[in-house]
Amino acid sequence: MSKEQAETWAGFDVNELQRQVIAEFRANNGKMSGMFEGWTLAVLTTVGAKSGLRRESILGYLEFAGKGIIVASSNGADKHPAWYHNIRKNPIVTVETGSDTYQAIAAIPPAQERDKLFDRVIAEAPGYADHQARTAREIPVVVLHRIGPKPGEERVKGMGDWIVEVHDWLRKELETLRAQADRAIEGGMDTIERTPPDLAQQMRTHCLNFCGALKKHHSGEDTAVFPMLAKQFPALAPALAQLGEEHKVVARLQDDIQQLVDSFVPGETDSVQLRADLERLADQLESHFRYEEETIVTALNAMAPAPEFG
Repeated sequence: MSKEQAETWAGFDVNELQRQVIAEFRANNGKMSGMFEGWTLAVLTTVGAKSGLRRESILGYLEFAGKGIIVASSNGADKHPAWYHNIRKNPIVTVETGSDTYQAIAAIPPAQERDKLFDRVIAEAPGYADHQARTAREIPVVVLHRIGPKPGEERVKGMGDWIVEVHDWLRKELETLRAQADRAIEGGMDTIERTPPDLAQQMRTHCLNFCGALKKHHSGEDTAVFPMLAKQFPALAPALAQLGEEHKVVARLQDDIQQLVDSFVPGETDSVQLRADLERLADQLESHFRYEEETIVTALNAMAPAPEFG
């Protein structure tokens, strides 16, 4: 069967049917008549995985705990629908419910969470159980995490915002350490006071705090944050792999600087070399922080609120 034949049922173009249904949906704020009367639907706009063009799909829509839920059932077909392939590459989508239009990031829950969600789905919409019975393909459930607050609600600080705050704190700490190295260069090694707390001791203490915080931050990302994102957002896999490799580079440079600061002796240590190494670390970290903020902050904000302490 040709593609044209496959897209035509009983002499009717399926794509044309979908366009008509979407037009009625938008014209009536989500209220449908005819065969879709009483259904809860949404228009999902994705970016084509191959074409890069905007693609619109009309889908059944559920909401659990304030999050949109859609199901890649394709009426029980043996292949995933095109929109599902799109979100695996480009998870940022637009959702129209009739009463609300919002941008979201589409997450694909891991196996156990998917199973629990599917049980809830078929409890509310039993027809999806029939779809699953028609195919050996495990039908994916997709969670739509809203980007930004709902209309009339205040924005809640998210995990991504907290990550940026940590980055900003680390930036300031590294800037202080660089300023201390500048003092060593400008003042001359033979003029540095040796009475506690002397500059060398200040640098060692500051470097110890900074390096410890940076290692803890990167370790938390490697062991918890990145694996969580990788499971639910396949499109982020290349970026997460790159960030993990950058952590290794930063760690090696960080160890070199820790050794230089620990062995810093006024009048003997090459403070110019120390300052140059600090600058290399600063450049490497800034590039790393910027890339991380560009690639994962939106997903983190949508996934979880900022942690609370105290």
